[in-house]
Amino acid sequence: MRKTSADSRRWLVLLAVMLAFLPVVLDMTILHVAVPTLTQSLGASSTEVLWIIDIYPLVMAGLLVPMGTLADKVGHRRLLLTGLVVFGAASGLAAFAPDARMLIGARLVLALGGAMIMPCVLGIIRRAFEDDAERAMALGLWGTVGAAGAAIGPLIGGALLEHFWWGSVFLINVPVMLVVAPASALLLPRAEPAGTGRWAFGQALLLILGMIATVYAIKAGFGAKQPLPVVALVLLFGLAMLGFFARLQLRSRQPMLDLSLFARPAILAGMIMALVATGALAGVELTLAQELQYVLGKTPIEAGLFMIPIMAAAACGGPVAGRLSGLFGLRLVAGLSLLVSALALAALAFTDFGRPGVLVPGLLALLGLMLSIGLTASSIAIMGAVEAERAGAAGSLEATGYELGTGLGITLFGVFMSAVFSHTIVLPPDLAPALAETAARSIGDTYLVARQLPPGEAQGLIDAGRQAFTATHSVLLTTAAALIGALSLLVLAMLKSYRPVSGGHG
Repeated sequence: MRKTSADSRRWLVLLAVMLAFLPVVLDMTILHVAVPTLTQSLGASSTEVLWIIDIYPLVMAGLLVPMGTLADKVGHRRLLLTGLVVFGAASGLAAFAPDARMLIGARLVLALGGAMIMPCVLGIIRRAFEDDAERAMALGLWGTVGAAGAAIGPLIGGALLEHFWWGSVFLINVPVMLVVAPASALLLPRAEPAGTGRWAFGQALLLILGMIATVYAIKAGFGAKQPLPVVALVLLFGLAMLGFFARLQLRSRQPMLDLSLFARPAILAGMIMALVATGALAGVELTLAQELQYVLGKTPIEAGLFMIPIMAAAACGGPVAGRLSGLFGLRLVAGLSLLVSALALAALAFTDFGRPGVLVPGLLALLGLMLSIGLTASSIAIMGAVEAERAGAAGSLEATGYELGTGLGITLFGVFMSAVFSHTIVLPPDLAPALAETAARSIGDTYLVARQLPPGEAQGLIDAGRQAFTATHSVLLTTAAALIGALSLLVLAMLKSYRPVSGGHG
């Protein structure tokens, strides 16, 4: 009877943390389909749009390691519940932001709440499930909820935009939190081990500043076309902060980030998989949402419906990955999932989204399923390579990989898209130089400029933008396919001698 009670308690704990994780995932994808509407409503530039989208995952990535170590000290339950409150409040602020800059600030606070939630979720799962097979199943179910939340995100966003203003895509988080926070408070065990010692706020600040400055340099240099000396200075500052942070970790008796974990090939391979899979998924979704609305003229809800196959299939990937890993081994499942993802991306690069038939939904579903299997495989690799007492540190590393992958995916896809678009678009010869420079930055800027022109000239500019964006998205998907294909071979090599830590005390 005791064992049955303990078993059911573990699964109730899993239910609680999955409910807590759901709104964080919803917020990652619900905004993708809203980009065109948000851009036009706020008059946001292409650079502001990129910051609105990925300030959230990038700041969260900088905070996850510090929050993971903080969770180990103060307790996962306490930090999780605090994060849920912060996340709900920030969602309300974002919904009523009057301009792009205020929205970016609100998204930054959202990242703070999300960073409190994410490492706690994985840490609680690792502590609750000591058995390797049960842990793989639990992580698979967790991945399913994450993918399902991401799947319905674009659809919910499209439905809300059909009837309400753009801020509704943030406001929807508030009632969700009003349900999730009390449920988590009731289901999570109050008694849990907590660490001792001082939490190094200065080290956390170094990591955050270093990551944001480095990414900003990429954006400023290639996206916003800032002067080279400014870009070099910011990049140097960011790298110096990250270098100083790494040096402190190596010298500290109680480091915030245990760099020795990277000596384990399974953890390194898991981080690579997390970065690549989340980056590809976020970048493809953002590209697809803009292609569907700007080029094909679909409404937000039509775009959300079009994107269902990729996310619905991703929702099935968690349990499938857990099952396949048990049958064929983690190494084969991880490597092949990335390889098939690359083939699906390459095929999508040369298909006509205007005439999807069954081919495009099928390829999108295959891509979503394979990337989701890769993500779950990364969880199994990372969490299976550490002892239970180091679960918080490993969980924060994995969550950092997810968020950094999402942020870098959006950044690199966005910057690369902007560069290819500006070189591809053929602008009307009589367009004023200042307007031409703005219109060539992105498809969103093309539409903003077109609003200032007479109807005939506006349509000509829009047609040019649509042709350029279609060509751009083909180049983008082909490049992503080649990169993921190469990385699949690297993962196969790195997981060659993978063995999970049994019993949590290896």
